[in-house]
Amino acid sequence: MAIELTDDLIQLQRAAAVAYDEAMRQAYTPETWAPWLEASEAVQAAVTAHAEATGQNRYEVEMALKLAVREG
Repeated sequence: MAIELTDDLIQLQRAAAVAYDEAMRQAYTPETWAPWLEASEAVQAAVTAHAEATGQNRYEVEMALKLAVREG
């Protein structure tokens, strides 16, 4: 069975990836990493909710999402 992903999930993961890249370009401070942390927490909550709502395995949803964004 193919993992179903929504556009919202993909957009959240892309935003987290952008926030991570931005944080990596700067010296570490809690403030520079806060946007990535917040975006990552949003992705995790959305993945969990999506997996529960669709009856899909949460881990498989997360891995499919990361792969889709990396390849996309």
